[in-house]
Amino acid sequence: MLTVEQVNKLVGNLKDPILDVPLKDTGGIVNITIKEEIEHASVKIAIAKLGGKPQLDLQMAVVQTLKENGANTVGIRFEELNPETVAKFTGEDPNAEPQTIEGLLSKDNPVEFIAVASGKGGVGKSTVAVNLAVALAREGKKVGLIDADIYGFSVPDMMGIDNKPGIEGKSVKPVERHGVKVMSMAFFVEENAPVIWRGPMLGKMLTNFFTDVKWGELDYLLLDLPPGTGDVALDVHTMLPSSKEIIVTTPHPTAAFVAARAGAMAKHTEHSILGVIENMSWFESKETGNKEYVFGKDGGKKLADELNSELLGQLPLAQPTWDPKDFAPSIYQPTDKLGEIYQEMAQKIITKTMK
Repeated sequence: MLTVEQVNKLVGNLKDPILDVPLKDTGGIVNITIKEEIEHASVKIAIAKLGGKPQLDLQMAVVQTLKENGANTVGIRFEELNPETVAKFTGEDPNAEPQTIEGLLSKDNPVEFIAVASGKGGVGKSTVAVNLAVALAREGKKVGLIDADIYGFSVPDMMGIDNKPGIEGKSVKPVERHGVKVMSMAFFVEENAPVIWRGPMLGKMLTNFFTDVKWGELDYLLLDLPPGTGDVALDVHTMLPSSKEIIVTTPHPTAAFVAARAGAMAKHTEHSILGVIENMSWFESKETGNKEYVFGKDGGKKLADELNSELLGQLPLAQPTWDPKDFAPSIYQPTDKLGEIYQEMAQKIITKTMK
């Protein structure tokens, strides 16, 4: 099994991904713990900037290096180097006033932010976010979509995206599909790898999606938020200069009750609620045309009334028509019944957000 000295030497030779300087020279190895009985090595590392692909690359390099040299399992925690240390290698003044954030997060940016939220998982929030984005693009709008559901990212799979973002200079170029520019944590994580980051690190990753991505001109930027009112959802609410919110629920009373918390957070952070979308409203038999209200009735309308907002639309249970030549498993075609409903909701959104 590896010793503390060996781990210190192996990891110390790896470079800080931002400073391009070995960790042994930056003092980046904060702590090392060895558990010989289970052949486990745990390392705490300080780097110049948390979040994004550089940190992920270093994390993978540390795991690979230590496993190749005898560790059975590896634990890694990250923190930021102090500004004075960073300044030593960059030549920047650590006491300088922070620069004003430009681009998407600038208060002068005309882009309309729309956060799609829900009180709980399993109500179809991501499906709604994806199809609203596509519907707005079909209306001729320039649309971006951030898959901000960091722990449960699913947008690329839903949209049938196989390729990765491009690089242009120091910026990342989003993937475009169905007329929508897309960014997701899924692009930077190995397939089926779990995300075990804590809130502050995830917040920095989201900031990178706003500041380091070359979005170009946008009319709308939709954000598929994690369900509930946790760290990531709160970070998004606080970092945006202004945002409108769509709350997704099912007709079930419990779903509508917990969705009200997401609406309350929007109001608490002085963001307006654009409306409520009720998903899984009913099942309609193709043979008889009868509607079965599988999850109850009127939960969306009651939630909209409680939030002093409106019910933008009701979506029955139905599967999209799949195009085998252009497969996107969760995208409804314009001729699908739900595709028509999404288009109607997109038109409502455009009307309600016209300035």
